[in-house]
Amino acid sequence: MRQHGHENETRDGMDIAVCAINMKNKKIQYSGAYNPLFLIREKNNIPELIEIKADRMPVGFYYGKEKPFTYNEMQLEPNDIFYTFSDGFIDQFGGDNNKRFMSSNFKKLLLNIYDEPMQQQKETLEKTFNNWKKDYEQMDDILIMGIKV
Repeated sequence: MRQHGHENETRDGMDIAVCAINMKNKKIQYSGAYNPLFLIREKNNIPELIEIKADRMPVGFYYGKEKPFTYNEMQLEPNDIFYTFSDGFIDQFGGDNNKRFMSSNFKKLLLNIYDEPMQQQKETLEKTFNNWKKDYEQMDDILIMGIKV
């Protein structure tokens, strides 16, 4: 982003999750700038949401000590499903008390819908978001990507 912290220079950073999937060995590589990866895996027919945390720094200008992003690699198993997403859904104000949706509610929602077909998941996410947002203004962009192994 060509930012060096000089005066009068933009100081914007970018939040992002980057994944690479090797279909031959069924491995996923992930690094994140503020945006985590959620993996849902069934163990004994009970879904478990595993959060792979992102680094708490953006891509681009950052006031903290410069360091490399954490490299995560996981072995995927049949029927795993993982999600990457922007913070727009989680940070949206709404509900009865005009509060943020929050990560905990998003995790519960994903655990409730992970075994549905992807199109149905999309429709449920859209409906839930619109019901939550009500007449409040949308705060940010929203991107949710789910991939089933």
